[in-house]
Amino acid sequence: MARFVLALDQGTTSSRSVILNEKAELIGQSQKEFTQIYPKSGWVEHDPKEIWESQLETISQLLKGSNITSSDISAIGITNQRETTVVWNKVTGIPIYNAIVWQDRRTSDYCQELAPKGYAKSIQDKTGLVLDAYFSASKINWILENIPNAREQAEKGELAFGTVDSWLVWKLTNGKKHITDVSNASRTLLFNIHTLEWDQELLGLFEIPVHMLPQVVESSGELALTDKSIFGVEIPITGIIGDQQSALFGQMCIEPGLLKCTYGTGCFLMLNTGNEIVKSNHKMLSTIAWKIGNQTTYAVEGSVFIGGAVIQWLRDELGFFKEAADSEDLAEASEDNGGVYFVPALTGLGAPYWDANTRGSIFGISRGTNKSHLTRAALESIGFQVNDILNAMAEDVKFPIQNLRADGGAAANQLLLQFQSDISRICVQRPSSIESTAIGAAYLAGLGINLWTIDFLKANWKMHSEYTPQLDQEIADNLLDHWKEAITRTLGWNS
Repeated sequence: MARFVLALDQGTTSSRSVILNEKAELIGQSQKEFTQIYPKSGWVEHDPKEIWESQLETISQLLKGSNITSSDISAIGITNQRETTVVWNKVTGIPIYNAIVWQDRRTSDYCQELAPKGYAKSIQDKTGLVLDAYFSASKINWILENIPNAREQAEKGELAFGTVDSWLVWKLTNGKKHITDVSNASRTLLFNIHTLEWDQELLGLFEIPVHMLPQVVESSGELALTDKSIFGVEIPITGIIGDQQSALFGQMCIEPGLLKCTYGTGCFLMLNTGNEIVKSNHKMLSTIAWKIGNQTTYAVEGSVFIGGAVIQWLRDELGFFKEAADSEDLAEASEDNGGVYFVPALTGLGAPYWDANTRGSIFGISRGTNKSHLTRAALESIGFQVNDILNAMAEDVKFPIQNLRADGGAAANQLLLQFQSDISRICVQRPSSIESTAIGAAYLAGLGINLWTIDFLKANWKMHSEYTPQLDQEIADNLLDHWKEAITRTLGWNS
């Protein structure tokens, strides 16, 4: 009987499901966008119930469209938007507040108040992260402090915290399992990446009761069983991993020195550092990539908060085009950016700046500036931000970076990938499937039931296209100089 692996890819703007066959081939996928909630400037929320329902809908559509039944699914892998924080009642299973999304900046002031007290260094030493509202800890604290009776319930052991993977597993197991894997735990600002345990000192700092937290498990193996009420049969959940780590695995960047960039809502660069925790001098993050068996793999990461989201903003708020994919044609209507530079700091700037107070800005507008120039500048801003991180990473790891594997929805944009190669002077490789995030979770799930081997998966990775520098070096340098000037003038705008 044929064996299939189902992967759930719960992202920032949509839920997706994919199915791989025994040969690790992608044979079907389904996607559904869900509501983005913006209660105040800088606040971003999701409805956890809608997340769950949209994920279920994609599964149903996928199985029906692929003519596959639940009984045909041998294993499930889960990958998810990281840091996004859900707190729910353990008895009722009902969230006490909306999910606070990783992009949310409401706790920036709280984090800045902690920084002068000397906690930043201790936090980085233990977690590999910077003290920032991006991560889960301050979001949990906000919920406990601002939702009526939340702290009292938490102290009584009535509340559960989880990143989205934990929420999905809770729902899939009908409340029987409250778990997360090491990669997601390492993004909370509460997990010691050296000891692989929740850190009591950090829990005390953020005033979070330890019994709110999920059990931490490996990224692949026998992790949970779905409740029979969900699919009619029990299906093993054998892979759990945060989305960027999943893309690293899906791109088969499983050896030290291999690097990927996921061009999604944000852009996330991750460099495999093997069993070594590399401490960055350029505000990169040290994080856990995955744990398989007794082997923990680490990585260095840089995050761009607004990547493909800047194209969504042009589509949804300014009405430049109806579909995000149309942005490439509109940008190509102009030979260049017309002197326009767009710093898309709509929710602050991530690595290597980590400036929560910065807001977006556009420079170089003239009488002749049109939608095409602005769209091209928006696309180029993605490449510029990624290049800033590439340069910082290269200095941290002390060797030049020559290849970049690209995935994510925006990696379908050839103009963007060519621009990335041009300004970064590197080879950019796009795989045959840009669904590396979902594929990574499926790979781990398949490994968890011994369906595949690592060597088989390495041989399975195939390249679709390759981009090498075509732009004159002097022109590229001029573009980078103007970008640096735009960044300099933007930093600290709201401070």
